[in-house]
Amino acid sequence: MFDKNKLEEIRLEKQNWTKNNVEKTISRFPERKESFKTGSNLEVKRLYTPDDIEDLDYNEKLGFPGQYPFTRGVQPTMYRGRLWTMRQYAGFATAEESNKRYKYLLEQGQTGLSVAFDLPTQIGYDSDHPLSEGEVGKVGVAIDSLKDMEILFDGIPLDKVSTSMTINAPASVLLAMYIAVAEKQGVPKGSLRGTIQNDILKEYIARGTYIFPPKASMRLITNIFEYCSKEVPKWNTISISGYHIREAGATAVQEVAFTLADGIAYVEAAIEAGLDVDDFAPRLSFFFNAHNDLLEEVAKFRAARRLWARIMKERFHAKSEKSMMLKFHTQTAGSTLTAQQPDNNIVRVTIQTLAAVLGGTQSLHTNSRDEALALPTEESVRIALRTQQIVAYESGVTETIDPLAGSYYIESLTNKIEEEAMNYIKKIDELGGAIKAIESGYIQKEIQDAAYNYQMEIESGKRIVVGVNKFQIEEEGHKDILRVDPEVERLQREKLKALKEERDNRLVEDVLMKLKEKANTSENLMPYILDAVKAYATLGEICGVLREVFGEYEQSIIL
Repeated sequence: MFDKNKLEEIRLEKQNWTKNNVEKTISRFPERKESFKTGSNLEVKRLYTPDDIEDLDYNEKLGFPGQYPFTRGVQPTMYRGRLWTMRQYAGFATAEESNKRYKYLLEQGQTGLSVAFDLPTQIGYDSDHPLSEGEVGKVGVAIDSLKDMEILFDGIPLDKVSTSMTINAPASVLLAMYIAVAEKQGVPKGSLRGTIQNDILKEYIARGTYIFPPKASMRLITNIFEYCSKEVPKWNTISISGYHIREAGATAVQEVAFTLADGIAYVEAAIEAGLDVDDFAPRLSFFFNAHNDLLEEVAKFRAARRLWARIMKERFHAKSEKSMMLKFHTQTAGSTLTAQQPDNNIVRVTIQTLAAVLGGTQSLHTNSRDEALALPTEESVRIALRTQQIVAYESGVTETIDPLAGSYYIESLTNKIEEEAMNYIKKIDELGGAIKAIESGYIQKEIQDAAYNYQMEIESGKRIVVGVNKFQIEEEGHKDILRVDPEVERLQREKLKALKEERDNRLVEDVLMKLKEKANTSENLMPYILDAVKAYATLGEICGVLREVFGEYEQSIIL
C-alpha cells in the first residue's frame, strides 16, 4: 500500500523527530512510566506510522464490509442498514417475575430477549433436587418444565422476537421447550430466530456448568446442528463463547485463540458426524467480551473475524461466504465492574459499548452498574439499555463502517493479535486439538497464569482500578439492592409437585424410556427430547436419564 521511498522518508523523519523533539521533551517532562502496554500486556509504541504496517495488502487483509476476509464487518452496510440487536441478559426468581422484566425491557426499546437461567437449571437439576437448595432463582430464572417455559414467554410472540438462551449442558432440552412453546402459540419452528449458547468446551475450560463427558456432550451438540439445519433453519445452533474465557482471566489474544480453537473442534465434530460444512457453519455464532482497553478490543474483534474466515476457507474448504462469517454477540465485561463507587461502572460500560460497536458486533448486552453487588434493579437495567441507545443514536459512530480502519495503531494491533492467536491455535493443534488441550490442562493453565499476573498488577498498583486501588472514598452501605425472596424456592417446588400430579405419568415414563433406549444408539436425540418435553417430563428427569447412559464429567485439578 505504501511507496518504499516514502516509507524511508518517514523512517528518517521519525528518527529526527525522536532525537530533536521527543528526547528533549522527555529530559524535562519524563513519560509516565517506563513501558506502555495494552490491557493484555502487548507492547504499545510511542507512535505508529505507515512503517508499522508496510506489508499491509488492503484487498488481502482488509477488503470491504460483507466480503472475505470480513475484517471490516460481515454486512455490506453494517449499522447504516440496521443497528445491532440490543439484547439485555435477564432472568431471576420465577418465570412469572422474569416475564414481567422481559416485557418491561421490550417496552423500553430492547430489540431481542436474552434468558439467564438459575444454577440448578444450568446443570440439569429440578428445583426440588437436594443440590438445588439455596440456589433456586438466584442467578437466573428457574425452569423445571415446559409449564415454566410457557409462563416465561406468555404474551411474547415468538415469531416477532429473537431470543438468546445462555444454556449449555442441557441446551437440547431448553431448545426443545422453546420449540414446544412456539408450537402452542401457533408459530412454526421454521420461523424461530435466536441462539442457544450450547458451548460445552468453555464450561470445561472456565465456567464449570457441565454435566456429561466431552464425547457425549459433543454428540448432543452435533445432534442440535443436524436437527436445526433441517427443522429450525433460522436458529443459531451454538454461540461459541470467549466471554467466560475472558472473565476467567484470559488476555485478549487468549480469548480469540481459545474461542476459535473451540470453534474448530465443533466444526470437526460435525463433519465427523457426517454433516457438510456449508449446511451448518452459517448458523454458528460467537460470543465475546468487551473489556476496558478500547482500542485493543476493537482490534481483537477485527482480528477474530479475519482469522475465522481464513480457518473456514483454508482449513475446512467452506464454499459459502456465509460459512466464513464470524457473527458475534458481545457482553460488556462483568469482571471489570467494581462494588466500590458502583456508578463508575456506567462509564466503564460506555467505553466497552463503544469497543463492541466500533468492532462491529451483531448484538450487545450492557451490564448494569450494580452487578458487582447483586442482580440489577429495574433502574440500573434501564440505564444500561440507555447506554446502548445513546451510542446508537447520538454518538455518530454508527454513521460509517469500521471508522477506525486505516489507523496505523489499529491495523498493527489487529495484525499482532491475529498472529499471536494463530500461534496458540497451532500449539493446540500440536496437542491434538481443543479437547485434548483441555484434558491436559494446557488451556486452563494459560488462563490461570494470565489471571494471576493481572491480579498481581492490581495489588502492586502497577495497574490502576479507579476506586479500588486509587481514588478511593469513604462509602456508606449500598441501598436498593435487588434480592431474590427465599420464598421463590418453596413456590417453585409446589409448582413442580402440582405438575407431577396433573400430567400423564405413564406417558412420561414411556417417553423417558424411549429416550434412554435411543441414547444407547447413535440416533439423533432431539426428536425424543422434544417428545419428552411435550409430555411435561421435567428438565431433571430428562437429564437424569442421559446421566444414566452417558455418566458425569469430573474436572481434573490443574496446578
